[in-house]
Amino acid sequence: MGWALLGCALLLALYALLRHGLRRPPPPRDRNGIRGRTAIVTGGSAGLGAAAARELARSGARVVLTARSAARGEAAARSIRAETGNAEVRFMQLDLASLRSVRAFASAFLRQEPYLHLLINNAGVSAGGITEDGFSLPFQVNHLGHFLLTQLLLERLQSCAPSRIVIVASSAHCAGRLRLDALGQPPPGPFSTFQDYCDSKLANVLHARQLATRLQGTQVTCYAVHPGFVNTELFRYALLWLKPLFLPLAWLFFLDASEGALTTLHCATQPGLECFSGRYFSDCCPQEPSPPARDDRLAHALWEASERLVGLRGGGGSPSPGPSDARQ
Repeated sequence: MGWALLGCALLLALYALLRHGLRRPPPPRDRNGIRGRTAIVTGGSAGLGAAAARELARSGARVVLTARSAARGEAAARSIRAETGNAEVRFMQLDLASLRSVRAFASAFLRQEPYLHLLINNAGVSAGGITEDGFSLPFQVNHLGHFLLTQLLLERLQSCAPSRIVIVASSAHCAGRLRLDALGQPPPGPFSTFQDYCDSKLANVLHARQLATRLQGTQVTCYAVHPGFVNTELFRYALLWLKPLFLPLAWLFFLDASEGALTTLHCATQPGLECFSGRYFSDCCPQEPSPPARDDRLAHALWEASERLVGLRGGGGSPSPGPSDARQ
């Protein structure tokens, strides 16, 4: 038994050396097409969002990164400005767990920034409780908050076209099961937390699909992406007893943030992807998502339900009293 444990330890150590010591960063890509254009990256203070914001800034974009924490967001913006030499990086506060915050951010952005060419809906959580608006935290942060944000900024994206929207989804969408009659509420069952996350990721893929249909002819295109299994802070709300099991595995086997951001950046900047609008990408290539994620009737029903839940009237993008306003 002792020799077997020692052998396993040596194999893991060898893997760690190969994984973290011998791999090389991906070669830099030409992203000159983004130079001088304005991008929003939600969840830009750490992880995938920070990696994407850093690369966009390095390529000469004006980057607005958002985060819930002002201290972390400001620190990330300062770090990216210093590292890239790009002074056109700023932080704006946004809490996707609050529809009020989403509306306030969109209003402030539209007043302060004349252009928007790229919206990266990156921020996400894997677990949590109930938001102030009465929805499960993962479903609101991962889908409903981004749905509202996209709608409120859509006119600006159209006026600055050609422009793009990138929605960070996940292969976890394959296990998603949307309950339209209880959308935004934690699903029942012993694996409610995991199911909730998967449902939100299915909503991400369907959102991109339906958005592409509605944006045909506008020169605004959108893409859902699976970044791979990335070692980020996504699982910071996971159950405490799971973290000692999860963290070593994440360190050993998952991608780092710069690797995980590659597909997002590909869909954000690669020329010639317009014909793939609404598609699901993984490893920088279009892939077939699960059958429910290709269901146009479900995508349409999700859109209408999402409009109702976030307080948008009839698809026009105008705020009307939503769940949070009704309780004021």
